[in-house]
Amino acid sequence: MFQASTPARLLLAACLLPAVPAAYAQNFPSKPITLVVPHSAGGTSDILARTVAAEAAKTLGQTIVIDNKGGANGTIAAKQVASSAPDGYTLLLATASTHGINPSLYSRISYDAVKDFTPVTLLATVPNVLVIGPNVKAASVQELIGYIRAQGDKTNMGSAGAGTPGHLAGEMFKSAAKLQFTHVPYKGGSPAITDLIGGQIDFMFTTIPGVLPHVKAGTLRALAVTSPERSPAMPDVPTMAESGLPGFQAVSWHGVVAPAGTPDAVVQKLNAALSGALAAPAVKQRLMEEGAQASTLNTAAFGKFIQTEISTWAQAVKDSGATAN
Repeated sequence: MFQASTPARLLLAACLLPAVPAAYAQNFPSKPITLVVPHSAGGTSDILARTVAAEAAKTLGQTIVIDNKGGANGTIAAKQVASSAPDGYTLLLATASTHGINPSLYSRISYDAVKDFTPVTLLATVPNVLVIGPNVKAASVQELIGYIRAQGDKTNMGSAGAGTPGHLAGEMFKSAAKLQFTHVPYKGGSPAITDLIGGQIDFMFTTIPGVLPHVKAGTLRALAVTSPERSPAMPDVPTMAESGLPGFQAVSWHGVVAPAGTPDAVVQKLNAALSGALAAPAVKQRLMEEGAQASTLNTAAFGKFIQTEISTWAQAVKDSGATAN
């Protein structure tokens, strides 16, 4: 029997190596995929993840299981996925918190938002909306600015918690308009909205779904959205830029990332399935109902997007003085 020499065997092995990832990707996925969501069930992130995952599963031929892992502003979920096998079967629903705010908010963080992950795709952007309670007599952002200046630090801004996108959007507002007011952090958006309706706080920045019913009912007034364009969910509400604060932008977002080292062919297959899901009319409609706008990016563009977000939110965290451990 012919026996190849050692150099020949090494050369043969080297030639075969590139075929291994390709063959793996061709058979991927051969079992259910887990998408870890860094929030509890029932919220915008969870609804978005389930909606897109159900549609993408049709293309992939495998179920995408949602694993809700809330806590610590998303760091628990992010660490879990960063430590998972880079095989495409464990993914993270990345957010403005996990991959934008947390790298600056936490003095000690258990994962690296760039080095520990491979970007797959952006899924959707979710603008915040500036809403005021019944005690505040203002019909526009400029009138609110005048109200705050007249009241001084007696004005209270609520948020879903220190270091959340809503809190930091408020800090951007404070800096852009040169204002002084008191920040009142809550343990979640719902209790803050309840107190806003009750008049215990004066205004807040929050995502659209939680306040849209109250705005329609007239118990809260929406003054502006924080996205570059108006939201289809609130087409009559101007942007902050239209309201006299040019360049103002504080948008929450959701995307999918995999552990670092996941084969590129697998990542591209996931990107195609998720992008295709976002093109489905039913998915677009469901996202719009949640105040979200479908928005896909290729893997390279999404990676650059994340790095830009880290820089953008870093300044807001610095201005706010917020920290977490």
